[in-house]
Amino acid sequence: MIRMTHLGGPTVLLELGGWRILTDPTFDPPGRKYHFGWGTSSVKTAGPALQPDEIGPVDVVLLSHDHHADNLDDRGRGLLPAAGTVLTTPAGARRLAAPNVRGLSAGETTSLEAPGKERLSIRGTPCRHGPPLSRPVAGPVIGFALTLGHAAAVSVWMTGDTVLHRPVRRLARELDVDVLLMHLGNVRFPVTGPLRYSMNSRDAISLMRLVRPRLAVPVHYDGWSHFSEPTDHLRTTLDRAAGVPDIVRWLEPGRPTDL
Repeated sequence: MIRMTHLGGPTVLLELGGWRILTDPTFDPPGRKYHFGWGTSSVKTAGPALQPDEIGPVDVVLLSHDHHADNLDDRGRGLLPAAGTVLTTPAGARRLAAPNVRGLSAGETTSLEAPGKERLSIRGTPCRHGPPLSRPVAGPVIGFALTLGHAAAVSVWMTGDTVLHRPVRRLARELDVDVLLMHLGNVRFPVTGPLRYSMNSRDAISLMRLVRPRLAVPVHYDGWSHFSEPTDHLRTTLDRAAGVPDIVRWLEPGRPTDL
């Protein structure tokens, strides 16, 4: 069984195999404007459903990248020292420079073991947080595929902030995925016009048809001004796509959901 609690934005508490895993910690209140570099910025428009002291102990933090506040804000950063292990990009690990932080590259796998918990294997998965040649601007990002014990199937694939580019499509055809955790929102910035920095609803449909997961959970699609696809449009598009509504699960923020 996998239990998920969506706390807002990309932040999800995953409970599986005895592990308590937090993705991209963001706990700042709404209203603040954050600068992402190169003339880009965004305002946080919604706060978290729960505060850090309400979620309990965290064994693992999966941090897709540390340099954008919509994936790691000030209060989220304050939570990291108390986590057992933090996994992020190698560049992020160097910046965070803490004993409990490990860098993970796409294609690399690390394993965690602890008494009373199933062995947890975590594979870094490819991300490109924008159009071709955008990495110098957007920076490196990583996704994560989680596998318990000696199972062949991936329990959860967290895509991270990425567009649907060739390495993601190729991996989607290879993985046997139980739950697909999709970062969406169709991120855009006025300074770069029509360029997109994350997946939209049509990309989500394409990815689900490639992966064919048991369930797909959309996150990171609202709560910030840089998301350009309205939530109503996202929901309507996914609900009307052939074969997709049966596997999409919308989480109510703050409510634990067994999947």
